[in-house]
Amino acid sequence: MVLDKDTAKKTAELLLQINAIKLNPKNPFKWASGWKSPIYCDNRIALSYPAIRNFIREHLAKQIEETYGKPDVIAGVATGAIGIGILVAEVLGLPFVYVRPEPKKHGRGNQIEGHLEKGQKVVVVEDLISTGKSSLNAVEALENEGAHVKGMFAIFTYGFPVSQENFKAKNIELYTLSSYEYLLEQAIDTNYINEKELSTLKEWNENPSEWVPEN
Repeated sequence: MVLDKDTAKKTAELLLQINAIKLNPKNPFKWASGWKSPIYCDNRIALSYPAIRNFIREHLAKQIEETYGKPDVIAGVATGAIGIGILVAEVLGLPFVYVRPEPKKHGRGNQIEGHLEKGQKVVVVEDLISTGKSSLNAVEALENEGAHVKGMFAIFTYGFPVSQENFKAKNIELYTLSSYEYLLEQAIDTNYINEKELSTLKEWNENPSEWVPEN
């Protein structure tokens, strides 16, 4: 769920500006999953731009506090959300931990790095939501350690129906600064894409795993 339309469009504008989000319906990208996609998103690029990373951290921190008050801990999902998660925790003056995709194969075998106590209230920070599986894997790891996960905040979501179903099934609230819907609105408003490209991008989002680009 996007909480503020103006923030959503501004976030999309900034991510397009620094090529953290690239739209290329004519020459699609290939994801690790094998899906062909007219969009590629790497929000970690925002960390290299102080003004933009500050915009993101301030708005994430503000929305977290307005939604949940101050939790006990901010948790980032490795590796993409470690940087922005730390920045959000710093703004809120809160402890920070991060969650690996799986436990380490050596040392103490940690999956959660940092100090976390049973019963602590945690808000999870993510950079990007696609299907939501890796994000919800982090939630499960936190809950297995006795944390009370209040919800998750991310920079951007593709808004796939499967991700909405996955979060609903786990009863986890998801809020994002921006979304695919607002990205397309911003892109068409600024002539970043034309109407034909808009149609292609909407078509892909409806069924990304089966989408075939036009020759």
